[in-house]
Amino acid sequence: MISVVILGAGNVATHLYKAFCKIDEVSVTQWYNRSLDAIRTFKNDVSITDDLAQLNEADVYILAVSDDAIKMLSTQLPFENRLVVHTSGAASLYDIDKKHKRGVFYPLQTFSKAAEIDFANVPICIEALESTDYHVLKKMAKALGSPTKKVNTDQRKVLHLAAVFVNNFTNQLYRVAHEITESEGAEFDLLKPLILETAKKVQNVSPYMAQTGPAKRNDKKTLRKHLKLIKNKHHTDIYNLLTTSIQQTHGRKKL
Repeated sequence: MISVVILGAGNVATHLYKAFCKIDEVSVTQWYNRSLDAIRTFKNDVSITDDLAQLNEADVYILAVSDDAIKMLSTQLPFENRLVVHTSGAASLYDIDKKHKRGVFYPLQTFSKAAEIDFANVPICIEALESTDYHVLKKMAKALGSPTKKVNTDQRKVLHLAAVFVNNFTNQLYRVAHEITESEGAEFDLLKPLILETAKKVQNVSPYMAQTGPAKRNDKKTLRKHLKLIKNKHHTDIYNLLTTSIQQTHGRKKL
């Protein structure tokens, strides 16, 4: 069994803790956070602490904290030559203090505390300096039922960048669409089957081949009608930017 100490109490830390608790191959022996209030509700299930000096010995220490906190927290850990990993898509492996064995355990998924996550649908990107450490992290990911991928730093960083486009930016477009529908009392819920079908389509077809719509067709009449309907200048800018991007991708003339 692999013993784990989790440091941090954000969305990723919480979901990892809950997932590890459901499997036999990994044991969370302790949960650290600088404020106990965030993890106090788990005190009957796991040892909790806000004191780094009281950390248990473990096989793996998971720094599930903000990117800015990784370097300082790893430096403050009162031991050396143990496997310390972070969960960031953007932070460097070398942000972890060199006194430790270093690795990355990056779950490529969006996490919200209120939303349940099936780790069978969470690819884990793994990076490690030593092969023995890589195999420990891979074993942890496999125990969760997650698909795993060995990546280097550059690959992980571009995956994180791409994830911002397909998740964060896309979700912002949902918000814009929600505002547009509400402006005329239309139901945003009617768009949900379209949202699901769009996501389903790219499972089997490349995004390039899946593209449809007035921008790709260079349907100038429809494009102009849409622009007249938009009341928010910021939304107009987004519409024009994405229209131009699609037209450039598919060799269409600009509006």
